[in-house]
Amino acid sequence: MRVAHYPGARSPAPVPRALALLFLLCLLLLLAACASGPSPRASHPHAPDSVAANGVLMRALGLVGTPYRYGGNTPEGGFDCSGLVQFVFRDSAGVRLPRSTRELAAIDAPKVDRDELQPGDLVLFHPGGGDTATHIGIYVGEGRFVHAPSTGGTVRLDLLDSAYWRAAYAGGRRVL
Repeated sequence: MRVAHYPGARSPAPVPRALALLFLLCLLLLLAACASGPSPRASHPHAPDSVAANGVLMRALGLVGTPYRYGGNTPEGGFDCSGLVQFVFRDSAGVRLPRSTRELAAIDAPKVDRDELQPGDLVLFHPGGGDTATHIGIYVGEGRFVHAPSTGGTVRLDLLDSAYWRAAYAGGRRVL
């Protein structure tokens, strides 16, 4: 089949690999949610609410690529790490969380061991060392988390097992 090219017409841009992988991850999460049985909360008191967790995941993944902005807490204005967490939980699950990472680290929510993390859990980090968490993200499963990492960057997916984040890991919290 021959495709006609017209002066001034552009061919569609190729889909970036990261966008294709993000779409695939979202599709797999939706399929897993549809195939699951009753909510795990019914059998375990500290299991996350799967419907709320899926909403949190979809909203957080949809914000990948949003610019980082210190103090930012909206998609239009950009996000810092705690602004992203606060926005996603309020917007997708109706859960009101504190604004700062220090307050989020201190919330009265069950602590979760690293090997027990579930999608929708908060993950805390202390990149500079010390005992106080100064960075936060949202665990999405498969060893990945969404966060707003730094000035000049964007909201992105990272691996908990990368050398940097593994060394900085400070714990998890289950708020759903």
